[in-house]
Amino acid sequence: MMQLFWCPNTRAVRVVWMLEELSLEYELVNIDIRDTSRPRPDAFAEASPMGKVPALADGAVRMAESSAICLYLADRYGDGVLAPAIDDSRRGAFLYWLMYAPAVIEPAMAERFGNHATSRVSHGWGDFDTMIAVLAGHVATHRWALGEQFSAADVMLGSSANFMKMFGILPDSAPVEAYIERCLERSAYQKALAINAAGGAP
Repeated sequence: MMQLFWCPNTRAVRVVWMLEELSLEYELVNIDIRDTSRPRPDAFAEASPMGKVPALADGAVRMAESSAICLYLADRYGDGVLAPAIDDSRRGAFLYWLMYAPAVIEPAMAERFGNHATSRVSHGWGDFDTMIAVLAGHVATHRWALGEQFSAADVMLGSSANFMKMFGILPDSAPVEAYIERCLERSAYQKALAINAAGGAP
């Protein structure tokens, strides 16, 4: 059985969501990232050289980073449901929105939290306001990242949007709020959030 190394109230909840969407069996291994003095499994160290969660052990596979894990799970176990095939014309858009969360949303969030000066020229993520405008513009005209088909990109985007709402930095945006609500209506996300709240296994 695959193991998900996780810690409650971290980005790892989005991988729990992904696993639940796929109805996969998995074991949650709690890693207290706030206490580095505690012993950690060798498989976790192999999977996550940075010592961050989430990380995954699946047979011989060891990997970290939530976007990479979601892509891996969708491609290996999704049977084309949560990720377009490599030769599908939607694959480019899928990869763009999948990576929008870690490459654009999360750096922009750090910018806002840290009150850092913005520079759309030198910062690869642009700036916070542009990030919100692009996301809102897309979800205003698309039910999901790929239109009518829910995908792993929505696990990444939806969880990131919900993080912004929970942290109180999401500006007024009816399209993004509606998108978050669509994500929260998914039973797999509800289960992941319940697991997170309980801090335990499904």
